[in-house]
Amino acid sequence: MKKTFTIILISLLALSVQAQEKKIKTGWNFAGALPAVTFDSDLGFQYGALAEFYNYGKPSKYPEYLDHIYTEASRFTKGSGIYRIMFESNHLIKGVQSVTDLSYLPDQAYDFYGFNGYESVYNKPWMDNTAGNNDYRTRMFYRYQRNLFRFKNDFAGKLSGDHLKWAAGFAFQNFKTGSVDIDKLNKGKTDKLPSLTDQPGLFERYQALGIIPSDQASGGWVNTLKVGITWDSRDNRPNPMKGIWTEMGIEAAPGFMGNKWSFSRFYFIHRQYFTLIKNDLSLVYRVGFQTKLSGDVPFFYESQVITSRLTGAYSEGLGGSKTLRGILRNRVIGDGFFMGNVELRWKPLYFKFLKQECYLGLNGFYDFGVITRDVTMPSDVPTKFTTLYPTENYTDYFKTGKDKLHQSTGVSVMVVINRNFVIAVDLGKALDKQDGNIGFSIGLNYLF
Repeated sequence: MKKTFTIILISLLALSVQAQEKKIKTGWNFAGALPAVTFDSDLGFQYGALAEFYNYGKPSKYPEYLDHIYTEASRFTKGSGIYRIMFESNHLIKGVQSVTDLSYLPDQAYDFYGFNGYESVYNKPWMDNTAGNNDYRTRMFYRYQRNLFRFKNDFAGKLSGDHLKWAAGFAFQNFKTGSVDIDKLNKGKTDKLPSLTDQPGLFERYQALGIIPSDQASGGWVNTLKVGITWDSRDNRPNPMKGIWTEMGIEAAPGFMGNKWSFSRFYFIHRQYFTLIKNDLSLVYRVGFQTKLSGDVPFFYESQVITSRLTGAYSEGLGGSKTLRGILRNRVIGDGFFMGNVELRWKPLYFKFLKQECYLGLNGFYDFGVITRDVTMPSDVPTKFTTLYPTENYTDYFKTGKDKLHQSTGVSVMVVINRNFVIAVDLGKALDKQDGNIGFSIGLNYLF
């Protein structure tokens, strides 16, 4: 892992610097590239690259920018991948900030741990094929296959003064879901996964119990409209030292847009930034609340976290590198949630590398979240469970009672080039074994 990160970091710095060292930061600049080379025993090797471009304008608005393009194409040899292009403009439509995202996100083994947080029991030994573990079932027990096509557009414009803005957007998203392709994952391996007939996973069991309705099991289209307001007084978008960024609004999937399932949800996110030592040390936090207002949210859309605009390839959880670091991805899923992140951000080292302005950031963080509105379970689940799985214990899957706080803590290392291109390395530790253990991620940008 350390060797992989070192190769990535050196390659990224070299590519970024080579592209910019002889250019004044006006007009379009190549910000950097990141080769993607990792390995997962179930998904295979990952290969590909990502790149960013900024248009600083003439005369220059640096470190602000007029346009921003982000592209990524990476793939695992077993079939998962990220294919994404994002275009952001602050001037294409006069007085409007716009973000367009076109993505295809196939995932051969998407995380699924049930609903309502701790009400769904997580059994780590069931996925651990270490010799001598008699509780092992399959490494794919908490997984299903999900392929997502997304065309998303977000807009914002001034309402009053420099900070109060309206926000709106629309998205067309197609989810294709199904059981993990065991034959594909077993190809070329001696340590083969058991068949779904011999060892069905949680996804298959939830269908049999009626928790996942039959008309949702294979996915479908979710086309949405969104409207809201934002207050944004940040002094710097990549890493603010002071200011407030707050947003609230409603997302709806109306029937007239061709939706099979109609619903609406409310979202609120507040972020605030405090300077403790000028330029070098800040205390920041983010709190968010989201809840269903009407209709029925299909199971495959429950994990989507609404924001006024995307800041990465994914906006989903709770759990994972974009919401609760160190906690299992999608561990905390419900019809409503409250979550938060607190970070102490320090810049201990400023340096120039081949004439580029760089700094090293170190962050300590604490993340938390809790389900505030449960996904409603069918009343006959206990009876069906006894009939379908007479040799198993209901309490190995379900626990009664309201959800409790899910918590994690950890550290982040940030390498920042020209104030906009941010390499982020996060190491988080879940504080409850029901939420996992340690999570490690390498990506781009501060969390918020």
